[in-house]
Amino acid sequence: MSVIYLLISISIVVAVAFFFAFVKAVKSGQYDDDYTPSVRMLFDDELQKNKSKTKIK
Repeated sequence: MSVIYLLISISIVVAVAFFFAFVKAVKSGQYDDDYTPSVRMLFDDELQKNKSKTKIK
C-alpha cells in the first residue's frame, strides 16, 4: 500500500512540474501564432470582395 502512496505523490509532483513548464512557455510567447498574420495579408482582398458581394445581394 505504501507503494501506491509513493506513486501518487510522484505523479502529482510530475504533473505540477509540467503545469509550471506549460505556464512558463505560454508567458514567454512559445505558443504565439507568428504564421497566420503574415498569410492573412495575402487573402485580405478576397475577404473584402466577398463582403462586398454579400452586401450587393
